[in-house]
Amino acid sequence: MRKANVDLSRPRMITDSGASPSGLAGESGGSDKEVQDFAFAFNDRNFSDRVLVIEIVPDSPEAKLDVVGCSTVSDWARNRKRRRAEIKRDSAEDIAVHREELVLNCNMPDTEDNTVFDNQDEEAAAMNEYPSAVGVNLGDDLAWNLDCHTVIKVRTLHVSSPILAARSPFFYKLFSNGMRESEQRQLLQNIGPIFIWKLENCSCAISLPSLTIITFSFFNPTTEEAPLLEVLNFMYSNTLSVMTPTGLLDVFKVADKFEVASCMRDCSRSLQKLPMTRESALLYLGLPSSILIADAVQPLTDAAKQFLAERYKEITKFQDEVLSLPLAGIEAVLSSNDLQVASEDSIYDFVLKWARTNYPKLEERREILGQRLGRLIRFPQMSCRKLKKVLTCSDFDPGLATKIVLEALFYKSETPHRQRTLAAADSNAAYRRFVDRSYKYRPVKLVEFVEPRLQCSVFLDLKWEECARLFPAGRVYSQPFFLGGQGFFLSAHCNLDQQSLFHCFGLFLGMQEKGSASFTVDYEFSARSKPGEEFLTKFKGNYTFTGGKAVGYRNLLGIPWTAFMADDSIYFLNSVLHLKAELTIKQ
Repeated sequence: MRKANVDLSRPRMITDSGASPSGLAGESGGSDKEVQDFAFAFNDRNFSDRVLVIEIVPDSPEAKLDVVGCSTVSDWARNRKRRRAEIKRDSAEDIAVHREELVLNCNMPDTEDNTVFDNQDEEAAAMNEYPSAVGVNLGDDLAWNLDCHTVIKVRTLHVSSPILAARSPFFYKLFSNGMRESEQRQLLQNIGPIFIWKLENCSCAISLPSLTIITFSFFNPTTEEAPLLEVLNFMYSNTLSVMTPTGLLDVFKVADKFEVASCMRDCSRSLQKLPMTRESALLYLGLPSSILIADAVQPLTDAAKQFLAERYKEITKFQDEVLSLPLAGIEAVLSSNDLQVASEDSIYDFVLKWARTNYPKLEERREILGQRLGRLIRFPQMSCRKLKKVLTCSDFDPGLATKIVLEALFYKSETPHRQRTLAAADSNAAYRRFVDRSYKYRPVKLVEFVEPRLQCSVFLDLKWEECARLFPAGRVYSQPFFLGGQGFFLSAHCNLDQQSLFHCFGLFLGMQEKGSASFTVDYEFSARSKPGEEFLTKFKGNYTFTGGKAVGYRNLLGIPWTAFMADDSIYFLNSVLHLKAELTIKQ
């Protein structure tokens, strides 16, 4: 038995942010509270009033089935009565062949045998020998059960019920409910692969009236025994010794089962300090749903989602990797506003490809698209041409497809002010429908005139972050717009000024498709600037387009890139660059 060599008169003070005013973890509002470091008392019988017996069971299907057969109070009672008669007939040698489970009966009559041990040393010796007492008949109402499972290893720990109850609501309820049969039915529960039995005041069996024995049975000692010991040690010392992602996750799961909120928070903080990888991010997002909803795990899952979204923001460059992501991973990527794609049409096509790859059955695919992935596609930002295809796509339920398309068309028909209001209200929603992403083809606003001549004004807004990504040689395109039946587009560039040899901002006008028709266009580029915040003309010209050509100015603003992107730049209003192009087609 481990002995602590510490000065008990000066216990170390530690801070437990999870401690509540009542002393129960998980009930606080987040305020810090100092608690004692009781590491010196862990597994020390001098400071303990309970005995924890940990049984390791072979990790085999047969063993699991056997334990499931004894997982309720009624099953346990039937086995107890049947085995009581059998044990009387069996010899000790026959029973010793098996490792048996402790069967509980706490209502035994007092006998003279209850006080066979006269001092604490003998009591401790008897308790240490308890796990090896295989095959010994402890009485009619307390015997080893041969039917539930085979035990290959047993570990015994001395614990303090006040310390465990103070750190865990689970143990608080366990120790405060008592062992009445009605309450035992609630405590005898299957928490994952861990099964719990409880024995209280079993004086005639082991002659230790002050001790309660709690037995834990595990199927996988690698992922269950060590994490339990780590959690128990944390409840005494408030420190963790495990530092690997898988090890911390195993501890986190056990801490969640036993409601040790402070341990969960420490595990989460430790995991966040470790380097994030694709594998670890998917590991965190793949945790059971019961754990994912815990407050302590939210910062960790948020960091994992952010990592995946940043890693795959250029989704088309990593298409094979993204197609192999599980559902939680693809959801994290699609939730990002910063995906650098041509348009939302590209997102729609990619989601269909992922769903068809990972869910070949139509019924399952419709369910995933309808309940999970469909909410991450921003249909109001899609083109009308692609929305028409949604109506006839068999991957979506027809009723849902109609609803989606109608909502998108209603949004497109709204006034610009109303669209901005909807987008602002939608910016903090879990599923953003009206917020546009960092599309390669940026949306434009168009004002068109037919008389007295074919003319239009095109407005293109670029965020500061979008402009920053253009350096040193990037470009971003507008969505196509039409004038006189011909498609045009704008493109913003980061160029190298050929005369001054510095980088600068340029704007160009191009015709969308090649063709035999030619158009002579007068064009004028403007930018809104401080202090007047009016559009100021920066460049005028005319050009005869024959298809597939573009014209513009390499240094539209006449300043270097560093001045253009500076904090005091006159061209960014609330971190947005406002550009305007006026086009007139000459007949």
